[in-house]
Amino acid sequence: MKNKNRKSHSKTKQSNGTPHRQESKSYLGSISVSGKGVGYVEIPDSKVDIEIQQSRLHGAYHNDEVEIRLTKNDDKRLEHPTKSGARSMKDLRPQGEVVKILSRAKKQLVGTLEKEKGKLFLIPDDHRMYQDVIITHGGKNFEPHTKALVKITKWQEDKSPEGEIIKILGMRGEHNVEMESIIFEKGFDTTFPEAVEKEADEIEKKEKPIPEAEIRKRRDFRDTLTFTIDPENAKDFDDAISFKKIKDGLFEIGVHIADVSHYVREGSALDREAAKRAFSVYLVDRTIPMLPEILSNDICSLNPNEDKLTFSAVFEMTSGGKIAKEWFGKSIIKSDKRFSYEGAQEVLDQKSGEYFYELNTLNSIAKILAKEKYSAGAIDFEKDEVRFDLDPKGKPLGVYRKERLETHKLVEDFMLLANRKVAEFIFRENSSKKHKEGAFIYRIHDFPDQEKLADLSLFIKALGYDLESHDGKITSKSLKKLLADVQGKSHESLVKTAAIRSMAKAIYSTRNIGHFGLAFKHYAHFTSPIRRYPDLLVHRVLHAYLEGKKIGDHEMAFYEKMAGNSSKREIMAAEAERASIKYKQVEYMKEHVGESFAGTISGVTEWGIYVEDEETKCEGMVKIRDLGDDFYNFDEKNYAIVGEKKKMRFTLGDKVKFTVVKADLERKTLDYKLV
Repeated sequence: MKNKNRKSHSKTKQSNGTPHRQESKSYLGSISVSGKGVGYVEIPDSKVDIEIQQSRLHGAYHNDEVEIRLTKNDDKRLEHPTKSGARSMKDLRPQGEVVKILSRAKKQLVGTLEKEKGKLFLIPDDHRMYQDVIITHGGKNFEPHTKALVKITKWQEDKSPEGEIIKILGMRGEHNVEMESIIFEKGFDTTFPEAVEKEADEIEKKEKPIPEAEIRKRRDFRDTLTFTIDPENAKDFDDAISFKKIKDGLFEIGVHIADVSHYVREGSALDREAAKRAFSVYLVDRTIPMLPEILSNDICSLNPNEDKLTFSAVFEMTSGGKIAKEWFGKSIIKSDKRFSYEGAQEVLDQKSGEYFYELNTLNSIAKILAKEKYSAGAIDFEKDEVRFDLDPKGKPLGVYRKERLETHKLVEDFMLLANRKVAEFIFRENSSKKHKEGAFIYRIHDFPDQEKLADLSLFIKALGYDLESHDGKITSKSLKKLLADVQGKSHESLVKTAAIRSMAKAIYSTRNIGHFGLAFKHYAHFTSPIRRYPDLLVHRVLHAYLEGKKIGDHEMAFYEKMAGNSSKREIMAAEAERASIKYKQVEYMKEHVGESFAGTISGVTEWGIYVEDEETKCEGMVKIRDLGDDFYNFDEKNYAIVGEKKKMRFTLGDKVKFTVVKADLERKTLDYKLV
């Protein structure tokens, strides 16, 4: 096999023979496997995770749910790591062993087909998959470097798993093949089942044009000025804003969301498929929709000059951002204008043009909403994003930072308002005992772990900043002050990244604990049901409450299950998006090998430093052996690498010049060398 780091297909030799069964306490958890084939399992209430060497994984792979046991004498180390005589964080980790695999994270894999000694096997794209897959069915006639989707048919404890080819994707390195590989690798699909497509076609026949009987049930906003503001290349429009002046200083502002729940009925083939996908996936060149395009781009999409069914949150608001009245319900709209973010911004900048008064008034109120949000403790974690110029074959011609406009913030703040007010309404309904608590999906964000914040404090001290504590605790105000201090500085992106990593992740849950990052006590996702299944469920619950209906116990159990599933699928969709961006960044830099750029040190490790290009945000590694004629030590406490003889120091945030040495598309990695 070409990958020397992978196990051979024969049985792995182990020093311990069979799984070590000793009478120590067992733990259940999800295992994280590194690219070197070492596993880690987090244990509740423990300061360290359990490390599992490859010989003790016994066929467990990344994200599998497993039962593990500690190896001898490591129980005390788990409980009191600092008293165990360990000299470093590596030594602090107790060692464990997988004793049972409870469930598999993946049943399908994408990779490259290869042949060795007459045996056909697949080298997985996921380098955390430390074993290749032996192909037992399919793939008799294939060219070298062909990529395929494989279904695992047999898992084996200490041997390579076996699988069968279910789809040949094409030649490695081709744009479409690589994008499809990312989609399938993350568990999404590019096509819909026949039953789902058929159901979508039937909806178009029955519901287009909209039946008059349905229109009569709804509040009619078709004579109220309404417009959408979206990216230039958007195809699905799931939110619109309406504006009507009631009198001086008082306005009716509506947030109108595509009424997907009207078309995607509970228990239908469309509903089951949407629940399975949970999210649309956005790659650099395409969208993998949650719903068939006839729905997402046509029937449900709030296209201009077309009657559309919506679910609305309507507010009577003062020019000072105070809400005098609110209304939630089913509606019908007709969008008067399809703005791009850039087009709406141009109207604001020129202080004239189509609907300037309305846009300017909305923008003024949005700024007040934002100010109130940040005054309450919300944290601005907005980071630079990139966009690509691709030629017709998908080759990247340029990589650019996306510009964050006022119009982006305008739309965002009104969507946040609708999301918050819907969640508050539901919470009041549940608190009034009209409904059982738990019959809803909130978007929650837990308080950060104080130990992780302490680590963040050490990190930013190495950059010359302070993270203040109050009564021994680091609060949202401390984080806000830190982010204000670094705004516009060279370290801004680094500090924001580090702060985000110290935070708990926002997830979906039936139990409301508030949203720390936004400083909201109640928050839900209501505004994007075309591309997020949790929003569709929020619509269903809200409609049921408005109609005076009860949510049954079986429905509550379903919502709890879907909250967990949606949180997992959201991560996979985000990983797919990042993988496509990384692939195109590497492909772009491949054309610039030997050229020099300006960058910032974005990471420091014992094996080298990571550098991020200032313009394209392409991150690559400078190996420690390429730093010069000195022996370098990793100063973990100060996030630096220091030369023993010449005392040359490389620290996080340092500005450097680098040359692109190598671009590895297969591993999506870049190698740099400092100039």
